[in-house]
Amino acid sequence: MVSVVACLVLGFVLLASAVLKLADGAGSRAALATYGVRSAPAARAVWALLVTVEAGLAVAVGAGVDAAAYAAGGLLALFCAAQAVALASGRGGAPCACFGARGRISRASVGRAALLAAAFAALPLLPRSEPSTEGWLALGLAVALLGLVALAVAVLALAREVGMLRLAGDPRGALEVAHEGPEVGGRTALVEHLEIAPGRLGLAVFSSEGCGLCRALAPAIESFARDPRVAVRTFDEARDAGAWAAADVPGSPFAVALDADGTVLAKGTFNTGAQLESVLAAAERRRGVLRA
Repeated sequence: MVSVVACLVLGFVLLASAVLKLADGAGSRAALATYGVRSAPAARAVWALLVTVEAGLAVAVGAGVDAAAYAAGGLLALFCAAQAVALASGRGGAPCACFGARGRISRASVGRAALLAAAFAALPLLPRSEPSTEGWLALGLAVALLGLVALAVAVLALAREVGMLRLAGDPRGALEVAHEGPEVGGRTALVEHLEIAPGRLGLAVFSSEGCGLCRALAPAIESFARDPRVAVRTFDEARDAGAWAAADVPGSPFAVALDADGTVLAKGTFNTGAQLESVLAAAERRRGVLRA
């Protein structure tokens, strides 16, 4: 009974890892840059291989196949070693790509991978016994409850995506006006307030406590903050009055996109999530031109 439950639980962990990588494909592929996989074709290939292998091993581990348990343990040991090397190389805090793009490299993530590797390796050593009828019923009930929880999470995620689509309904880009905010192409001290890793973009968002539109756009801003390729910081008109004055911001909501060296790449007043995204899109284009 214990062996069956352990196989199902650890199989579910592997399946969750594969599903989360699949759900946030772009973020997971970008997170592979932590391990030196920077070209887009290589990232796609590694991402597809990881999703396929994890999903296949999840099914086999759940079915109680000893070879799959050992293979999963080896895979997790490889993940543990890769994270340990990244941590020792000073990449702590970078995306780890374990469960999608949200996880970060840390001692805790290395310990988690090591613990999971040991758990998978120990699965074949557990005593095997056929569950009783009541045991199978209990397992079935537990799986059904887990399915309901997963369905609830999926519905909430779908509702969030629908909300994001509504925010992105306006096709117009952000309003970029000369002499409003820091000048495009110039340097700004805002970079001192953002931790921008090389190759990433910084996004300074200016909002006000009394701005209803700012409150409505908060979920969209939070979604950009979860992107491992963007470092986001919100500046409140009252709490960060100095930053507002230094940047010469005309009002809220207003966004400034900058490079890691503090160069202003794009800016503008925005009213929707799509318009905020247009600021980042303009910044990416201009950064490409500058590098060329």
